[in-house]
Amino acid sequence: MSLIDKVVSAVTPPESEKARVEARAKAQAAAQPGSWLSQILGHHREIEDLFDAVKIAETAVARRKAQQELALLLTGHSIAEEAAVYPALAADKQVGHAELAYQEQSAAKMEMGLLERLDPLSEDYLDKLEHIRGAVAHHVYSEEGTWFLKLAESADAEEQARITARYDEEFERYTSGAH
Repeated sequence: MSLIDKVVSAVTPPESEKARVEARAKAQAAAQPGSWLSQILGHHREIEDLFDAVKIAETAVARRKAQQELALLLTGHSIAEEAAVYPALAADKQVGHAELAYQEQSAAKMEMGLLERLDPLSEDYLDKLEHIRGAVAHHVYSEEGTWFLKLAESADAEEQARITARYDEEFERYTSGAH
């Protein structure tokens, strides 16, 4: 783990598993079937599963394949959030949250690019993977625990529909149905 990774880990301690479970349950309760929030929660679960798939892959080829699937979902998901949800956060007087979310997702994309440069069977690779997983888990906790709940509660039906349509469009555009 690089010095920067260690500093970031020290200043952003992980939330407890109990806190994450509670946040997800509240977000799930607020999500309407088919809504942007429901889709995002589904993507968050898939992302968590793909982190596991990368970690448990036993060969370099299998690990790279799982890593590519993770990268596709992470990037498609982040682009859709950046185009649809974060502007809605800003319009909902959550500008600071929107800006932080953009920064965190940019950092995750950069770290995923750096991961590609490491030997997939090395300890450095697994350390980097776990660093990314931790950063993504913290980001997800912020979204599910407060930011998105507030938006889901305050946005009217027209705004909810706008966010959902734009999220769908951007996710499909990036993944081209490959997901």
